[in-house]
Amino acid sequence: MPEIPPLNKKTKIIGWNEELESAFSIYEGSYMAGRVMSRHKTVCEILISGATIKAGISGALLRIGKQPVVGDFIVLLDQSELNLYTIVNILPRRTCLSRGAVEDGAEEQIIAANIDTLFIMTSVGKDLNLRRLERYLTVVYSSGAKPVIVLNKIDLTDNPAEAVEKIRSVAGDVPVVAISALSKDGLVGLEPYIGPDETVALIGSSGVGKSTLINTFFDKQIQKTMEIREDDEKGRHTTTVRQSFLLPNGGVIIDNPGIREIQLGDSYDGLERAFSDLVEIGQKCHFKDCTHNQEPGCAVQIAVKNGTIAKERFESYQKLMAELVFQSEKAELGLKRLEKKKYKGIQFNARKYKEYKENR
Repeated sequence: MPEIPPLNKKTKIIGWNEELESAFSIYEGSYMAGRVMSRHKTVCEILISGATIKAGISGALLRIGKQPVVGDFIVLLDQSELNLYTIVNILPRRTCLSRGAVEDGAEEQIIAANIDTLFIMTSVGKDLNLRRLERYLTVVYSSGAKPVIVLNKIDLTDNPAEAVEKIRSVAGDVPVVAISALSKDGLVGLEPYIGPDETVALIGSSGVGKSTLINTFFDKQIQKTMEIREDDEKGRHTTTVRQSFLLPNGGVIIDNPGIREIQLGDSYDGLERAFSDLVEIGQKCHFKDCTHNQEPGCAVQIAVKNGTIAKERFESYQKLMAELVFQSEKAELGLKRLEKKKYKGIQFNARKYKEYKENR
């Protein structure tokens, strides 16, 4: 496990604010606040005021389905005299990065919480995929965090401006920053988004340079890195655990394992923001409920035909919308199954209780 840089006694809990203070004010006695820096199955590394500690998760919290994630502000039962700390509650989350359920009926998986800015990292070459960037933007907008697209490895191309323009065709007003994490070129462009008391998270495929960027911020190897494969330019997963690091300027940066494709989950609002150009044109359609397929007077279809909207971008929007509908229907079916299962359980317990009463 990568080592968290040591803290001094004056270090505060990064990101703590008045809303969290108010939520925590109901706890008295042997309770203290902290922030999850990393999680390893049932044990979390917690940042408290002036130190980092390890804490378990209470059984009561797990039974009600509440799982702390990296970035969470939590309530700890302090039994320091026994060298024991237990997470007993999670304070309200301001933002949540999540991905859709993989299995039928499962809930969305929260990846990290309380993030201010999300760096969507890609690199020049084969990893630069506009359709994947549209998917990432949809998810990031839904999280509530601010997206920034980071184009890494510009030292490997003679024309980084061309790659930046390619990204801008789908980025809208999202900032695009071109850098080389290895040679440190362009890093000044990231400074406005990594301020004191701010939390930044990195997402992107394996091999795009997330761990290298973190090492560059600290000017030493904090995270392990590996070379990418030459045949397809893909990297191996060097980061296997979500991990937070305290930046020298007083901010927090979260490294995530590489994700090539992320399930959308419930991201309708994010989809509209990621495709705001298409949505704006769609307001001119003849029918308010136009699906942009075969309806007469469809402004979007006209825009596709005259090249105002790229055909590939429109098809990407249609694909992601269909996926959102499918995810929504799957979640609804899963919820019905869950309710049916609960009802069967209630019936079974009632029958057993009745038999118990009759046999007394």
